[in-house]
Amino acid sequence: MKRSFLLLALAGAVLGAAEPPADRFDTVVIDAGHGGEDQGARGADGLLEKELVLDVARRLGEALRARGLRVVATREDDRFVSLEERTSLANDAKGDLFVSIHANAARSRTPRGAETFFAALEATDAAAGEVAARENEAFAAPGPDGRPGSDPFLALLGDLIATEHLAESSDFARLAQVRLAGADGVASRGVKQAPFVVLLGVQMPSALVEIGFVTNPEDERRLASAGRRERIAASLAEAVLEFGRRYDARRGVEGERSALREPGEDR
Repeated sequence: MKRSFLLLALAGAVLGAAEPPADRFDTVVIDAGHGGEDQGARGADGLLEKELVLDVARRLGEALRARGLRVVATREDDRFVSLEERTSLANDAKGDLFVSIHANAARSRTPRGAETFFAALEATDAAAGEVAARENEAFAAPGPDGRPGSDPFLALLGDLIATEHLAESSDFARLAQVRLAGADGVASRGVKQAPFVVLLGVQMPSALVEIGFVTNPEDERRLASAGRRERIAASLAEAVLEFGRRYDARRGVEGERSALREPGEDR
């Protein structure tokens, strides 16, 4: 009898050990656009996109680490990082979310405000296609209308990945846009889809956030402010944390000890 009990206990322990760990939300990849010789957009007063988005990315990373998340940055200094490096870093880290941070530009000085994109091979409209084409130029891979047409395999891979994570990517993009619009005081430019090659290569939910127009005088002035950058980072952090809670709930780990914590809480 005692032997049978021990065997049952051992079998239970083995089965318990074989159970896979809960797939909870715990890793965010933050991608600061451009870098190095690729300056990105430039404002009339000299604000450079590459410097602006790196600062916001660092602030966002600090906010998320303070809430118990693991953060992986595609770049942490002023250097050019290729598409292959960015996507490899993200995929190797097995991230749960990929957030690419950029600043917008336009021929006219009028457009302003934030807009958020998720990946699709067809752009929402011509304006969204132009934004993707401009950002894709950094990787020398855009085709007609900003599509990654120079590499058919990348286009096919991107189609499959975008389909797999489409709902979650769209969900995060909307969360981010709502938070940014609330902190901005400027009418929201909305959530759109477009063929950003950096989003098509990652194997996780992803979004690209254009935090404002450096070509708009008022946006450039505000984006140059440390306080404004901190508010942008805080808004994005709120969106990431809400997305993480939804992510965990969908996977049935909401009742377990979450990776997310309140500031100052001991783990």
